[in-house]
Amino acid sequence: MADSTAPRTELTLRGIILGVLITLVFTAAQVYLGLKVGLTFATSIPAAVISMALLRAFKSATIQENNIVQTIASAAGTLSSVIFVLPGLLMIGWWAHIPFLPTFGACAVGGILGVMYTIPLRRALVTNSDLPYPEGVAAAEVLKVGTGSREGAAEGKAGLVAVCLGTIASALFAAVAAAKIFAAEVAGYFKVGKGATGLGASSSLALMGAGHLMGITVGIAMFAGLAIAWGVLVPIMTTIHQIPGADAGKHALTVWKTEVRFMGAGVIGAAAIWTLGKLVGPIWSGLVSSLEAGKVRKAGGDVPRIEQDMPITIVGLISLLLLAPAGWFLAQFLVGGPIASETAPLVAIGIGYVLIAGLLAAAVCGYMAGLIGSSNSPVSGIAILTVLGASLMVGAVGRGVIGPDVTKALVAFALYVTTVVLAVAVVANDNLQDLKTGQLVDATPWKQQVGLVIGVVAGAVVIPFVLELLNLSNGFAGAPNLNAVAKDPLAAPQATLISTLAKGVLGGDLNWSLLGIGALIGLGLVAIDEILRKTSAGRYSLPALGVGLAIYLPSTVTAPVVVGAVIGWVYEKLVDRDSTSEAAKRIGVLIASGFIVGESLFNVALAGLIVLTQKGEPLAVPFAPSEHVGMILALIAAAVIVAWLYSWARSAAKKTAEA
Repeated sequence: MADSTAPRTELTLRGIILGVLITLVFTAAQVYLGLKVGLTFATSIPAAVISMALLRAFKSATIQENNIVQTIASAAGTLSSVIFVLPGLLMIGWWAHIPFLPTFGACAVGGILGVMYTIPLRRALVTNSDLPYPEGVAAAEVLKVGTGSREGAAEGKAGLVAVCLGTIASALFAAVAAAKIFAAEVAGYFKVGKGATGLGASSSLALMGAGHLMGITVGIAMFAGLAIAWGVLVPIMTTIHQIPGADAGKHALTVWKTEVRFMGAGVIGAAAIWTLGKLVGPIWSGLVSSLEAGKVRKAGGDVPRIEQDMPITIVGLISLLLLAPAGWFLAQFLVGGPIASETAPLVAIGIGYVLIAGLLAAAVCGYMAGLIGSSNSPVSGIAILTVLGASLMVGAVGRGVIGPDVTKALVAFALYVTTVVLAVAVVANDNLQDLKTGQLVDATPWKQQVGLVIGVVAGAVVIPFVLELLNLSNGFAGAPNLNAVAKDPLAAPQATLISTLAKGVLGGDLNWSLLGIGALIGLGLVAIDEILRKTSAGRYSLPALGVGLAIYLPSTVTAPVVVGAVIGWVYEKLVDRDSTSEAAKRIGVLIASGFIVGESLFNVALAGLIVLTQKGEPLAVPFAPSEHVGMILALIAAAVIVAWLYSWARSAAKKTAEA
């Protein structure tokens, strides 16, 4: 058992510098890739791999120091999610350029609040919780393997080989898919009477690996969500709403995007409110525990190092002090505009909303990250709920103002407030994942919390510059002030959706019925989950949030996760017969972690290549097969790779026992 009180080489100057440098590069890549091709990548694991490779030369380097590097760098993947909202201010014509100070302020204030809000949640959602935290566990396993192989342990060496094999297989698979030899997704759509439905699955070993780490309970919940979305809601809604001339695929996907997805957001909203209600007790006990720990430290008592959070009094003080810059940035946003006369009430509402909605979003996002991982957590779903609330509150104050561009100004202010709350949510989404990694590698929580604040500030500095560069080079579709050099403006679909919702609320033409239907479905799922838990004494459950996520997220994301969860469950059942079953399960987890590492590293390299070549698909080959053949090749390759690697993991476990 590790000594929880012994000091470690952890928060070092070299680690901070390395973490900040990785943050700067990854943030730029994330913003560009997210707007250009509509995807982002998890940065914690690639950062951990890079850190271990560079710090390996130092004998004093520890697993905890490498953990700090990945904690700082994880802010890159996190804070870049503000691109889901900020471009909307260009699209509605409020900004012609991305101003540095307001953008930096929204990211920095919201991001630091996100760190503060999750500190009292750590004990409730990490220490005293059985949530799987797939990416946090994967990052910890990667760090442990790097350390174990360095120290010469037999299982550590086998684990390193497992991570490397999984990494290489996943990176090569992703590269062949990027070359268009494998289809990017395996999909099939068909008519159902007058309606249509089908299913798609991304060609991603990383998502399958994430499914293994999430476990079968979450996998079943997401399967139920897929069944509800694509087996019930899409066929019904496509039957009701016909699209003349559309094939089955276009019909099903269009209706899912414009209608069923909003029902999914309603399910998430209802399940999130229920989850928050259940978290009140654990969160309160976490706060009490934090206060008691502070009293013990003041009295000279010994609090174990692995339980030392940033003191709760400092957390509260920082949160209160951040209200001043938050209010200043909100007020400056309104200066000289058509609703400047309502600055005082709008700023008061904005600050209150950031504090309360931010705290709620932090708790919900932290829970969802623990359930399905940060990368798969539906941050844009939280953004939808946030912008709806912000628009309603802003509209209640500003509707009495008369003059040109008043509605545009109200929409803009609602989007800006949403950006701050989203920054809170996404940092919380990532922070608890990092703290889970820290728990598993014997790290000091307060040092990780300081590290994430550093990463947030570094990311907040970079984001405005990258966004403005993209505004000048490409521009954003629909923006009235397009001064871009390129002829292919960025679509930024999430920002388009969020700004459309704000305009719908403030313009009075939003269809609330879809969200209401989703909320009713969510309440039904909550009831089913509670009945299952009570009748099975807690052995079985159907997490309503997991079901809602699978309705809201594209099936291309959720279907591979379900497959991975089933494969991981089957593998563990098979190795249960072996005397080396525990070692085999650990090595299986490392294979799954390697799948995530490989695709993440490949996406980092691909982002750089896209930037250099200015091509959305720089690896596409001219001799690529047809999409149908590409689907078959992807399925065969995935089946062979997964079967071989899990078989190897089982035999490797037996060999480590003999060593």
